Amino acid sequence: MPPVSFDHGKDHVVIIFAVSLFAALKGIPATGLDTTTFRKTGVQDCQPHVAYYLRERAQIIPAGRGIVNLDRYPALDLVIEIAKTSLLDDLGTKRSLHEELGIAEYWVVDVQNAEIIAYAIADQGSKRIQESQVLPGLVIAILEEALRRSREISQSEVGTWLLSQFQ
Repeated sequence: MPPVSFDHGKDHVVIIFAVSLFAALKGIPATGLDTTTFRKTGVQDCQPHVAYYLRERAQIIPAGRGIVNLDRYPALDLVIEIAKTSLLDDLGTKRSLHEELGIAEYWVVDVQNAEIIAYAIADQGSKRIQESQVLPGLVIAILEEALRRSREISQSEVGTWLLSQFQ
């Protein structure tokens, strides 16, 4: 695995915390996965930075699994890539891969600009969104503001701010 920058690592943590906090406060069952490998016959493996199964699928994969076989288990509800040096690849090749895998929603966090490019995926295509469809009520602009704030205040202070926004 290539080296990962400090900024990449910080944004990774902020996004995982924000999504998990939102799901918890809204009572949405969620299982988050960090750099887990997913495999489907005839399609390239993927290993997203962050992935989520939500609602009734949050507990669909039993403990003790290795690589997640998408021929056996459903596609993910949400995949998030953190892009410091890989933005074009994440927006192009990886987005196409996730469309092919049938992921419901795909976000790319642009670390340089503290922006999130979010897509809803359907019928092997994607369209830009400003609010999550798999986590209704989660506005992408709030997450972007959390990323911007994390550049000036601690992550725990960002967490307190997010709590006030989500309640």
